[in-house]
Amino acid sequence: MEHIVTVQDDVTAFAPWLEPTDAELDAIELEMPVITAEIALLDAHIMTIDRPATELDTRRIRRARRRVLAARRALSNLSAAVTVPGGAA
Repeated sequence: MEHIVTVQDDVTAFAPWLEPTDAELDAIELEMPVITAEIALLDAHIMTIDRPATELDTRRIRRARRRVLAARRALSNLSAAVTVPGGAA
């Protein structure tokens, strides 16, 4: 009878290619304002799941949507400002 412990090293072996690269981590960090704004919007929606939305809830959701749009706009403006090397003049 084989024990699962003998196979554990094969299953949980360290694979360096499974870790995110520095470029992927930089991309995540660049998108972090959008991610946090979307989390705030999701939290605002979750608060109104089990009850009718009050005027305060409606304002909270509206503000969260504006923050998401502003963060997405800032990210797209930032990525549009980055020039690609070797492009046409």
